[in-house]
Amino acid sequence: MINRRNLVGAGLLGAAGAAATFANPKSGEALSGPAIARSRRRFNMVTTWPKGLPGLGRAAERVAEKVLKMSDGLMEIKVFAAGELVPPFESFDAVANGSADIYHGAEYYWTAKSTAFPFFTAVPFGMTAQEIMGWIDHGGGQELWDELSGQFGIKCIQGANTGHQMGGWFRKEIRTLNDFVGLKMRIPGQGGEVLRALGGASISLAGGEIYQALQTGAIDATEWVGPWNDYALGFHREAPYYYGPGFHEPGASLAVGINRSVWDSLIPSEQAILKAACESVNHLSLGEFTYQNSVHLDLLVREHGTQLRSFPDEIVKRMSEAAFDVRAASGKDGIEKRIYESFERSLKLMRGWANVSDGKYYAAREFGK
Repeated sequence: MINRRNLVGAGLLGAAGAAATFANPKSGEALSGPAIARSRRRFNMVTTWPKGLPGLGRAAERVAEKVLKMSDGLMEIKVFAAGELVPPFESFDAVANGSADIYHGAEYYWTAKSTAFPFFTAVPFGMTAQEIMGWIDHGGGQELWDELSGQFGIKCIQGANTGHQMGGWFRKEIRTLNDFVGLKMRIPGQGGEVLRALGGASISLAGGEIYQALQTGAIDATEWVGPWNDYALGFHREAPYYYGPGFHEPGASLAVGINRSVWDSLIPSEQAILKAACESVNHLSLGEFTYQNSVHLDLLVREHGTQLRSFPDEIVKRMSEAAFDVRAASGKDGIEKRIYESFERSLKLMRGWANVSDGKYYAAREFGK
């Protein structure tokens, strides 16, 4: 347990009320105006990301920078990397119990709290980045998310998106379904449940723990994000085969979770600043990941000999079947059922548009090579 008194927390730093002075337009005599209190607030943000990680770690820092700038310095967020204040997977509890004010992380890390949390990050064969933004912002997802996270005393906002992820790094080639039997892989959320359905063993590890586990043979494979973040953590040095696409995370949304009491203590303009900062970072991160993944995929292949692979059709088919069952099992009743049903309705609706827009366009664009 963190000692709350050792953290600055979401408290007032003090009001410096200074009387403003104005000149009398006739006599030039100085007149005293009403005192204007300028109160500053500080917050602690814990994250699930390794220190200095580009992309994900930078997104958390950008939220803090934008809040500071938009509030004219009156709202300051101190960002702590995974393990600096709390272990990465304890970020949710730290914010829920008030030991920290805000977290930046992936909602599927909290599956033990509710099987519905993964729907607000990514689920296998689910929504792309644009689609999950559509559902949360315009299809009723945010209201359901508020209801779910509110049960734990937290308010959540989208705070980054990685776009489509890769399927993972493997020490050996994956040719048949039998290659998954007994495979030890770092893969969280519903993706891990799909792996178990294929006979593999899903292992949950924070980002900073993956490389050593891969290096020592504690795991046989790992997924993380995509070429940009994967390059930074050096997985290509331990596993030569890079599989894609990542059916388990077709567009991973990351969350900013705020202690509900802290959120409710903010005046409307402060809430608007925090929300606008998160929305801005959500937008910036998707473009940045799209570009930087392109740059680093080229580096991995051209300079490091990474061998790109695609999963065979029989494996994709079995994954998709397992994914449907896993998604359905996560929403059997209560709020979980309502979130699952809302997600599936919106996914079906947006797939109809994607099939005549992006899907067809990507195929047609290949003719212009």
